[in-house]
Amino acid sequence: MTCCEGWTSCNGFSLLVLLLSGVALNAIPLIVNRLEEGEFFKNPISCFEWWFPGIIGAGLMAIPATTMSLAARKRACCNNRGGMFLSSFLNIITIVGAVYCVLVSVQALLKGPLICNSPGNSTCEFSVDKLRISPQSFNLQWYFNGSCVAPNSLNSSTTNDTMASDLKKYNLQEKRHKTIHFSVFVGLLLVGNLELLCALSQIVIGFLGCLCGVSKRRSRIV
Repeated sequence: MTCCEGWTSCNGFSLLVLLLSGVALNAIPLIVNRLEEGEFFKNPISCFEWWFPGIIGAGLMAIPATTMSLAARKRACCNNRGGMFLSSFLNIITIVGAVYCVLVSVQALLKGPLICNSPGNSTCEFSVDKLRISPQSFNLQWYFNGSCVAPNSLNSSTTNDTMASDLKKYNLQEKRHKTIHFSVFVGLLLVGNLELLCALSQIVIGFLGCLCGVSKRRSRIV
């Protein structure tokens, strides 16, 4: 096995781990929402997990390149110049998915969970305009501040005891949502960037494999 094939094989394992990590991270807020509300898409933690940055971006779009790269270990379809070129080409799809994952994750970290943006109004709007990133707005105050929303934004028509109880429940839910949202999208941001590096390196290695050649198939398996 040449260095090109060895690097491709390592890239395959790396992409497989990142792919599974992205899917698992994306699924966490969806599962929590299902457990809390008893159904999906009712009072979600945020709208951005429903863009599926980990399931589609870092997950499904990385499957072709991952499969092709793992084949190098078996000295199968990557054991020729055409296979190495195809592995490079398929990693372009991985790059698109990784960039999508990164963009959605950055925007999610900028906006914060839904409870910090529109308390009492948990509707999601899906638009490409939502992915526009303004450098001036890059801060994580929603996470580091004590509370996203002032207490008087809650229902003030209830008694003091009821209001104190509601406020305590709200604060617990807010803290949970903020922690899950921050952890998930920081993880997805890391996964997206690592996938991007793996895909870029595989494109370079794939072209080197095309130019320099790869090992010949042996006539028998030892």
